[in-house]
Amino acid sequence: MILTSSKKIYFASDQHLGAPTPEISFPREQKFVAWLDEVKQDAAAIFLLGDLFDFWFEYKTVVPKGFVRVLGKLAEIRDSGIPIYFFVGNHDLWMNDYFEKELNIPVYHTTKEFTFNDKTFLIGHGDGLGPGDKGYKRMKKVFTNPFSKWLFRWLHPDIGVKLAQHLSVKNKLISGSDDVKFLGEENEWLVQYAKLKLVTKHYDYFIFGHRHLPMEIKLNDTSKYINLGDWIGYFTYGVFDGNTFELKKHE
Repeated sequence: MILTSSKKIYFASDQHLGAPTPEISFPREQKFVAWLDEVKQDAAAIFLLGDLFDFWFEYKTVVPKGFVRVLGKLAEIRDSGIPIYFFVGNHDLWMNDYFEKELNIPVYHTTKEFTFNDKTFLIGHGDGLGPGDKGYKRMKKVFTNPFSKWLFRWLHPDIGVKLAQHLSVKNKLISGSDDVKFLGEENEWLVQYAKLKLVTKHYDYFIFGHRHLPMEIKLNDTSKYINLGDWIGYFTYGVFDGNTFELKKHE
């Protein structure tokens, strides 16, 4: 994609709508919708890097109720011709084709490369990448196993969604409540992942969510690791203007 001087690419992650309750998260949803309204004015594309919802599961004929404002705004923006790209996170990893069919938004379950103005990006949510985090990696294998998903699908949605919402908030491996602590560059496993990728291929930017901390770390003279933060305590997002990438805070 080639950007003109008047267009920008926006990135946001980890809104966790619905947590810890729909009532408490509602003002965050309103704030995020206001941000979408703001950035659509000059957006060439919008990237959502996962955990938009604190829990999401697509049954064959049912999706979790609620979130109509954010879904409606995404539909409006997409219908206007602005591309939107969605990367599943660890809270909405059970997303299938609802976004693709209803909103015309492609959904990615792994990292993906993009090039904008000759700058190369590796983009993803970030969960389960790099060294360590073994407990979550084991749990993710269970959650993404087709048999596990088949079993869960047989739970009535009133039971399955309530159970999953409870675990999403209470289980630290799922909730990520320990993620909002800077571990030091040498212990940040997404930084280590990015450095390993650079051994075999150059990227100008590694853009991830999941860690809930806004971070910008220089990997070498030409590569940076960016973590977008979240929409729980930071309300931060990323913007690429065709030349440089910047982390900003939505006021």
